[in-house]
Amino acid sequence: MGEICRVAVIGGSPEPASVHTIRAAVAGADAVVAIDRGLDAALAASVRVDLFCGDADSVSATGAEFVRRAEAGETGAAFEVERYNPHKDFTDLSLVLRAVHERWGTPTLACTCLSGGNPDHLLGVFGRLAAWEGGIELMEDAFSGRILHSEDAWTVTSASGARFSFIPLSPEVVVSESNMRWELDHAHVELLSDLGISNVIESDSATITCHEGTLICWIFK
Repeated sequence: MGEICRVAVIGGSPEPASVHTIRAAVAGADAVVAIDRGLDAALAASVRVDLFCGDADSVSATGAEFVRRAEAGETGAAFEVERYNPHKDFTDLSLVLRAVHERWGTPTLACTCLSGGNPDHLLGVFGRLAAWEGGIELMEDAFSGRILHSEDAWTVTSASGARFSFIPLSPEVVVSESNMRWELDHAHVELLSDLGISNVIESDSATITCHEGTLICWIFK
């Protein structure tokens, strides 16, 4: 591979995204990583996978056979495998982020199939992604989102009337929102505050800017 600037990560959520969303997430990606049963989602969407990561405890029998063939170097399953001990101390996502960093540095991550399932896993996902120094794009059937760090901004276009929310992921964020029903101008918002929940976009172009700290934000379809 040449320079890797964008990596698609297909998670192992028990509630995977649709084929359309998965294909949209991998569009333009320089590499695709499947996490455990995320391989099943990739296979269902006919998406090429470059790296499989996981302990293979939730992938289907068909997916597990692809992993076995890839490990054996057989044709028809040409992807790298990084298999984890199921009795590890870290989540698969933590180990995947390490694997991506070791191979490709800190590219932008386009993430899908990460939001379904248990709330404890979901909060852990947010925590791990918030620590990533590159860009983070979230793509699921019901929403798209971003994780923004200091001086990052996201401009949403052609979404007038859509619901928009943000949640601080650091002890405090300084945030501005423009062209939304409730606008903010360098507001100081505390960790996990609900101030940013359920705003409404009221223009063809609306912007959220994170001046300080780290936040996660979503536009709901």
